[in-house]
Amino acid sequence: MPRAPYACDPEESRGRLHAEPASKTRSAFRRDCDRIIHATAFRRLKHKTQVFVFDEGDHYRTRLTHTLEVAQVARSLARRLQLDEDLAEALALAHDLGHPPFGHAGERALDACLSAFGGFDHNAQTLRVVTVLERRYPDFDGLNLTWETLEGLVKHNGPLTDRGSAPLQRYRWHGIPATILEYTRLQDLRLWSFASAEAQVAAVADDIAYDAHDIDDGLRARLFQLDDIATVPLPGRIIGEIREAYPELEEDRLAHELIRRLIGVLVDDVVAESGRRLSDLAPSTADDVRGAGSPVAGFSGAVGESDRAIKSFLEEHMYRHARVMQVMDQAATVVRDLFARYRDRPDDLPAEWNESLAGLDEASRVRHIADFIAGMTDRYALAEHMRLFDLTPELR
Repeated sequence: MPRAPYACDPEESRGRLHAEPASKTRSAFRRDCDRIIHATAFRRLKHKTQVFVFDEGDHYRTRLTHTLEVAQVARSLARRLQLDEDLAEALALAHDLGHPPFGHAGERALDACLSAFGGFDHNAQTLRVVTVLERRYPDFDGLNLTWETLEGLVKHNGPLTDRGSAPLQRYRWHGIPATILEYTRLQDLRLWSFASAEAQVAAVADDIAYDAHDIDDGLRARLFQLDDIATVPLPGRIIGEIREAYPELEEDRLAHELIRRLIGVLVDDVVAESGRRLSDLAPSTADDVRGAGSPVAGFSGAVGESDRAIKSFLEEHMYRHARVMQVMDQAATVVRDLFARYRDRPDDLPAEWNESLAGLDEASRVRHIADFIAGMTDRYALAEHMRLFDLTPELR
């Protein structure tokens, strides 16, 4: 399929921080995908919580299966909008590499532990993983990804600063994370601009995947029923259509058909709305997309309201459900305990991590400890807690 003029062209990439010969068989963005897939941090996503911890069942999403679903949706959107599919996939594959164990509960716990040292931000940690913490290559730390992939990871939700470098979004209150500022001094990621259209569709794909698979997992866990989610307009309409067409359909198949059709409706809307925005903007280059005053990819107004209604329902019936909250509160305790223990008794760290603390100032020491904890899987975090403490929560 031909590439649109505003798509990112791997042949015109701004390149990598460390120059490398081009691959004879893969584009620069395809090479980024492959490096991410082979990264240690990517493999660990298999045992990191999405919503339900690993011992609650084999069929719930993990951070890895969520990532794969986001990648599938991102590729579909990129293909239909004539964008670079490999770049969209690379961004989807890498977008959650910085998440610590136990999902958002683990992130909130680490953020509190580092409150005096700039806090913890999973987007910044993702950048740290792919530029510093992955150590596989003889000539550089990190994965040495292209500029386009790195800028997309940092800015997929929009500019981080205005042109005067004043922080935007949630960074207004706490400032831009040091990891992002430090890297930008090495390779300017233009924090004041939007990211590419590929990064923007990867971000919307994340929203679509969340809506669909969290409904699916919530139903499977019996946190709510089909009749409950049917009170939300868009899912309710789809459920009504399915019941009319298949009045005898069993609940499990109906739930699957709901998810399938919901993804289709959301994808079709993003394609139509993004096509309209791009037509109005008429960009002739990828930089025209970056310089636009608003995103080029997103939901229409009506479906955007539906997306917010779904997320509001899930917040009340799933994320804030007493069963989920109890487990997440226990998980946050595990993270806080580990951080305090390693800070007070660094000899409890593995030898290579403890040895790396030598000569570091306090801020660098706590960041180093956070790097270690953020890289843990749920299982390893619990195993470490059992090793170091007399009592470890069962997380169920």
